[in-house]
Amino acid sequence: MKDTTNRIAILARQPEQIFHSQDLGRLWKIENTNTLNTLLKRYNQKGLLFRIYKGLYSLISPEKLNPILIGIKALHGYAYVSTETILIQDGFIMQLDYQYTLVSSISRHFKIGQHHYESRQLQDQYLYNPAGIIEKNGILQATPLRALADLFYFNPKAYLDGMQMIDFKELNKLQKEIGYPITKRKNVSST
Repeated sequence: MKDTTNRIAILARQPEQIFHSQDLGRLWKIENTNTLNTLLKRYNQKGLLFRIYKGLYSLISPEKLNPILIGIKALHGYAYVSTETILIQDGFIMQLDYQYTLVSSISRHFKIGQHHYESRQLQDQYLYNPAGIIEKNGILQATPLRALADLFYFNPKAYLDGMQMIDFKELNKLQKEIGYPITKRKNVSST
């Protein structure tokens, strides 16, 4: 029981809320994968840890965690919130989207609990360019201008409800800074 208390105390002191099984193995100094998986299964059954997704655990109930943070952690690499998720929040897209859109080094659709996620793959030269990326509540996300630049990179013919709100001069400046192709549209009809 002392080992269990020590292991949980180690997690409670961490700034993170969500852990990959490999991270737990390193924190607890458990090298044997079978031993670690057995321990994680037991802790989950006892209610000491919550299993969120394949190899993803937390001390906090998944319902109390930020779903965007869960999606980013599930990708297990650098990722940020962008495109539709940001553009809906800022009024460029009026229709609701029932998934979180992320940008990372992998292309993947997945579901965790009731939440749907889409990760769009971006080449490293663009992905790691910090232009228009901010941190908000511990989560990296695109500014509305970066989300537009990302969207037009993935879909140059994208049409948005709020096209009239786009400052194409500023958008082009950011696209150039990132290295994206320049979007040369100003007044576009629905396609």
